[in-house]
Amino acid sequence: MPKIKTHKATAKRFKLTGSGKLLRTKGEKRHLRRNKAKRVKRVSYRGVEVVTAGDARRVTRLTPYMGK
Repeated sequence: MPKIKTHKATAKRFKLTGSGKLLRTKGEKRHLRRNKAKRVKRVSYRGVEVVTAGDARRVTRLTPYMGK
């Protein structure tokens, strides 16, 4: 059976933790950051867990080798 191709854009945007949680990055990190509070900028460094089951299923389909 042939190998499955990984969707590269999805692989760059999502990360799997050691405990198996799927993390995504938050937006609004590129420009116009002078106007944002320091706390908002600091909190945006962290990833946010993907909570919707459908979204998690879609990401795991697009990146079949992420957990391996």
